[in-house]
Amino acid sequence: MSLAFTYFCVLFAAIQWGANFNLAIPVVAEMPPVVAGATRYLLAALIMLTLTYIRGEHVPLRHARAYVVLGLVGVFGFNLLFFLGMQSTSAVNGALIMALNPLLTALIAWATIGERLHMRQWLAFPIGLAGVAIVVLGAGAHLEISHGDILIFLASLSWAAYNVCVKKMMPTDTSGIASTAAIMTVGALALTLVALLSGEHFVMPGQHAAMALLIMTIGGGVLAYLCWNAGIRRLGAGRAAIFLNLVPVTSMVIAAMEGVPPTAIQLTGAALVIGAVSFASWPRQQPAVNATPTT
Repeated sequence: MSLAFTYFCVLFAAIQWGANFNLAIPVVAEMPPVVAGATRYLLAALIMLTLTYIRGEHVPLRHARAYVVLGLVGVFGFNLLFFLGMQSTSAVNGALIMALNPLLTALIAWATIGERLHMRQWLAFPIGLAGVAIVVLGAGAHLEISHGDILIFLASLSWAAYNVCVKKMMPTDTSGIASTAAIMTVGALALTLVALLSGEHFVMPGQHAAMALLIMTIGGGVLAYLCWNAGIRRLGAGRAAIFLNLVPVTSMVIAAMEGVPPTAIQLTGAALVIGAVSFASWPRQQPAVNATPTT
């Protein structure tokens, strides 16, 4: 794979993940959050299982425990919190909160598996957190954190935990496509079970919401994941992580095109978050954490 195509892959993934925040707004307006997540990943799992079959591979049951943990944390937990959060926050706020994910991943890896935190990460984390605080608290006299912002932050923590679990539990003797198919299947089944137990009904959304969900599934799910992993293999986690700064930028551009330009508060917070993540993620010879957020 040429270097130019590698850069295209990571650009595509980051842009798709940024667009997911804007696409989620019409989806959760017409579908219950857990149903939206279940539908998205039932489709994604079907696509990945089909790819696995076409490649002549299979999902090994000996790794069932790892797939269950990764599916519950990275697909079920993240998507449930993500879709719930997007009911009551803006696309730009959501994207900016998620932009802190590489630093959260590094912090959780340090706390749980003893990964060494570099000085730049220690310095960057409070700056990035301050940027997020500016965005979610605003500049009014009455400081208030919205319910949606809290849920998106919890979703980011869930994905950070998934990144750490991947580093520790992901099978190394199975292809990434087969493992991804298994993880997505576990998450999809868990989301479906919760939807059924909660009494939510699977509904057919309108054309606009259906198209948004389909783009989230194929572009912002399957293709973005495959492109990102291809980029990671060529560029390394540290260099690729710089492109994650395009996630909030993409969401801001789309929101502006839809007639909702970012506020001065959001721009200030974005500058702090993007600057902190860039500073902490600037390539080193041996990056500490393979942070791969997706939505």
